[in-house]
Amino acid sequence: MSQPELPGWRWGPFTFRLPFYHTRFYWQEALQGFFVAAATGLALIPIMTGAFGLSFEEAVAVSMLHSILIGSALIFFGEPYAPGWITPALPLVLTFVLTGYEDPASRFQVMTALSLNFAVLLVLLGITGLGKKLVLWLPDTLKAGIILGAAIAAVQRVFVGDGSQPALLSHQPVSIMLACAVCLIFSFSLPMQKLKERHKLVALIAALGLLPGFFIAAVVGPMVGEISYNIQWGILIPPVGDAFAKMSPFAIGWPSWDMYIKAIPLAIITYVILFGDIVTGNEVIRDGLSKRHDEHVDINPTRTHLSVGIRNALLGLFAPFFPTQGAMWTGVQVIIVQRWAQGKQAMNSLHSGLISYYLMGIPLLFFLKPLLTGLQPLLYVALALTLMLTAFACAYVAMSIPRNNTARGTVLVIGAGLAFFDPWTGLGLGVLATLLMVGWDRNPDPIPHED
Repeated sequence: MSQPELPGWRWGPFTFRLPFYHTRFYWQEALQGFFVAAATGLALIPIMTGAFGLSFEEAVAVSMLHSILIGSALIFFGEPYAPGWITPALPLVLTFVLTGYEDPASRFQVMTALSLNFAVLLVLLGITGLGKKLVLWLPDTLKAGIILGAAIAAVQRVFVGDGSQPALLSHQPVSIMLACAVCLIFSFSLPMQKLKERHKLVALIAALGLLPGFFIAAVVGPMVGEISYNIQWGILIPPVGDAFAKMSPFAIGWPSWDMYIKAIPLAIITYVILFGDIVTGNEVIRDGLSKRHDEHVDINPTRTHLSVGIRNALLGLFAPFFPTQGAMWTGVQVIIVQRWAQGKQAMNSLHSGLISYYLMGIPLLFFLKPLLTGLQPLLYVALALTLMLTAFACAYVAMSIPRNNTARGTVLVIGAGLAFFDPWTGLGLGVLATLLMVGWDRNPDPIPHED
């Protein structure tokens, strides 16, 4: 018999769960979360410092605000998903912002426009229930093209760059190539899957996610002269006020109507990706519930739409950098649900495991100067790893959707259009190519397990 969900303080459709009071602390999840957050949470800093005019310390402050907002999904809103970036949208966003706008102020303004557009879309689709209908209405070929466009844009940013930013590979070629190779092999290689089944050590290394690639880059980088460390001791107080003065619309002015209009297609594209994440998260939880009959987990699409919408609105107003406020980080969700599914003795509640992974909402990482300065030379590696793993995963998902060769070729055309043109042109090309080449090929039941 399923028990009630872990209690908390209800407010509207949301549930506030106070860490250490409502949820238990699990050091196993906290330890993983601390190191993985260190490896991935700071990946945007090279972009913030190189293209948006922030100092390293200001970029750390922005990352800290993003981290606090991400953790709020669990603590303030009561979501049952491990929150993270909407990573497949990131390369498309960077291409749109960095190639379309020259100065840091206008780039931050269009990031605000993206976040607020996305927030309004989520709230409207969540309250009306039209979100699922929109995604079911879109044809499979167009959805696959959107996902492949993210893969192409990610690969372009790593290997080619664009007019405003050089390729990431040009900064630390050997370190980045080795790190990407190690992570791709441990994450996706079929021969490596067989080794993981036979050898526990290999499985353990693979479970560390980005860290093996980081370790290789950290060791080899100094040997080839690409990386040098300047570790500083002490505590860093992130200069939130200084960052706010350079990026918030309250300080630098609001986006123009033209920015809001140009940002609409990217909000729609990002929503399609987000909806896929929510469906995936639901299926992961349902699989865990088949083994855990002692805890009820409330899956509420309206609450999820509203919570992601509110977080994106706050992001756009105070620390605009779209799209870091998504619903789910798939890899983390799977890891935590797997341990939760082992029983109450392993984890009393899914919410306890999730909140522990996010360090009970306490952003320790951003105050530790030795860790921040030690990681600073590796941040290009972090961004390249994030983009390459996203590209690989998006490519195989996109290519698994088309059901014939004409659709596969059309998916490539749509993906290239979205990666290389502005969002309105790319989306218009995608709709036209779909209609002319394959027709409106929507699947009447693409999510058979969704309620």
